Amino acid sequence: MMRPGIIAVPGYPFLLACGIFIFTAWLLGWRSLILLGVAALVFFAYFFRDPDRPVPQEAASIVSPADGRVMVVDEPGQSDFLPGPIKRLGIFMNVFDVHVNRAPAPGRVVSSTHQPGRFLAAFRPEAQHLNEQHTTILEDDNGRRLKVVQIAGVLARRIIPFVKSDAKLQKGERFGMICFGSRVDLYLPSDCQILVQKGERVKAGSSVVAKWPGTEP
Repeated sequence: MMRPGIIAVPGYPFLLACGIFIFTAWLLGWRSLILLGVAALVFFAYFFRDPDRPVPQEAASIVSPADGRVMVVDEPGQSDFLPGPIKRLGIFMNVFDVHVNRAPAPGRVVSSTHQPGRFLAAFRPEAQHLNEQHTTILEDDNGRRLKVVQIAGVLARRIIPFVKSDAKLQKGERFGMICFGSRVDLYLPSDCQILVQKGERVKAGSSVVAKWPGTEP
């Protein structure tokens, strides 16, 4: 599991490459390339930022797994990870959002699987089936399950999981990231109450997007 910090660990190689580029350009006296290197350094530092987040502690709350805008709220039918119908919450992450993803609820990682695929625009309906993606299924101490699917997009060419099967996660804990714009879908049991609507902006680990059944909003 990757340790938290100001910059997400997968961003270090990008920052190092920028630093080497800037130093080389300085040695050769290429001022325009120095400015280009500094601009790239600032962009990568911003993209790979990994700020701390206040995590709601209410046991019934389910938090957003990603930063971004809610693009889908629906009931896609039967599920492959629990009996009965499910609800889905799809979140689109643009290149300016924080791309570190967080656990929506505490639980054990039942499975963590990667599926190769295409790199269509993440907001296209067919992207959920055709694009490269990584699926994480969590199960809490009460046997309740949810599923998070990280979906690559046009610019997102790399999904980086931080945890493996059987790992224990706390609510809001970092479990992976997607590089450069993408989509994250959260699948929940049908009796969960979704508290956000299409078009709303949410933050990973801090925005309450749903609640387990049997609780008031």
